[in-house]
Amino acid sequence: MKSKNHSADLPDFAGHIFYAARQALRRHASGGNVLIAATVLALAIANIPAVNGYYFEFWTQEVHLQLGDFNVFSHHGEPMTLLAFINDALMAVFFFSIGLEIKREILVGELASFKQALLPILAAVGGMIVPVCIFYALSAGTDFAGGAAIPMATDIAFSLGVLAMLGSRVPVSLKIFLTTLAVVDDIGGIIVIAAFYSTHIDVTLLLIAAALFVVLLLGSNMRIKSKIFYIGIGGVIWFLFLNSGIHPTIAGVLVAFCVPATPVFEPKKYIKQIHKAISNFRGEDVELLTRKSILNKEQMDWLKVVESASDKVISPLQDLEDSLHHIVNFFIVPLFAFANAGIFLLDTDPASVFEGISLAVIAGLVVGKFLGIFTFSWITVRLGLAPMPAHSNWKMMASVSMLGGIGFTVSLFIATLTFAGGNAHMLDLLDHAKLGIVVGSLLAGVLGFLAMHYTLPRTASPDAVAPAED
Repeated sequence: MKSKNHSADLPDFAGHIFYAARQALRRHASGGNVLIAATVLALAIANIPAVNGYYFEFWTQEVHLQLGDFNVFSHHGEPMTLLAFINDALMAVFFFSIGLEIKREILVGELASFKQALLPILAAVGGMIVPVCIFYALSAGTDFAGGAAIPMATDIAFSLGVLAMLGSRVPVSLKIFLTTLAVVDDIGGIIVIAAFYSTHIDVTLLLIAAALFVVLLLGSNMRIKSKIFYIGIGGVIWFLFLNSGIHPTIAGVLVAFCVPATPVFEPKKYIKQIHKAISNFRGEDVELLTRKSILNKEQMDWLKVVESASDKVISPLQDLEDSLHHIVNFFIVPLFAFANAGIFLLDTDPASVFEGISLAVIAGLVVGKFLGIFTFSWITVRLGLAPMPAHSNWKMMASVSMLGGIGFTVSLFIATLTFAGGNAHMLDLLDHAKLGIVVGSLLAGVLGFLAMHYTLPRTASPDAVAPAED
């Protein structure tokens, strides 16, 4: 009863969700469909004897971007393979996007209010601790115990894609809970990557990178709004991290936190600017414009004022986040899945899916994530530390907790960092870890969908939000 009273005291925040947040929910959901298609296609091609050789060989091709004798895409003087380029370069853009999202959530989103954010934060903590413990319990003393971080992630695109299949029956508060939980999971993944996947540190390169970070921070404090400034210097920092021993995806996150979140113009000044520019158009000008006539120089100048003001009223952080959504969700992440999810299964013993590292990953994702998220959520609400999401109950929370076990993208990424580049045995462990991720995420998705289908009301949720327009 206590949790219900707390929920009633809070205003129904569904109607106050930022336009950007609604867009993010919709894009992540639609991006999940592309991700599923890329995964299925990779598994199919990897197991067709006539073409799978070309598939596996394709990712070993070298990538070059030459400036004289210098190759930008090189690691310790050696050119990157296409697979390394995807995992170390394009995924740095993915983590840059995640960093922008985390910063926005901290400033104006679900992480801005401690009480509102506490439930998904603690749920995410439980959803990281319990899977790791289960994995350790099943892998103690084995040569794959180092992969304990694999089942700790929640894939936001996949999980929201499943929720999108249920339409307006899902309370928006639950979607926001799951989104915030996945963002906190990403923070946990970033910390793990930074702490455990850094080797052979080159102090000189790190000091140069640190100096460039200081330049970015000074630029942010001096209100430099140029996106090229942050992306250009960020690219150099990425290269320094790549060759310094710190995983380059961490550079993407750190650079994102340097991008300014304040616009050049305040909205009030923006409105004045466009009113002044539009007031220059006379009635006869509007009549001519309806005929799609050629603009004269003055008319072009007035409209350029509106265009320039529109660019300056959106902060670099929001502009970059919005621009990268389509690139990340519809190109980078599906390409990463297509390159990494291709597992040759024709010589795999079906029983091996439920033993060794595959079983540890599946148990961590399906059982560990569910128990961790649901138990920590239940304790948090029962102690009165945070309210339940609006228009939800414990059956719905249990269903969403099951969806938290869809740990695809970051789980694959951590598995690749853990086992790639080793001997044949390590590569075999990597394939079985990938198999566990695919099977575990599929089980969590199907079970979560069925649970949500039977626990949600048959009608639209009271806080359902109309689809956001492009």
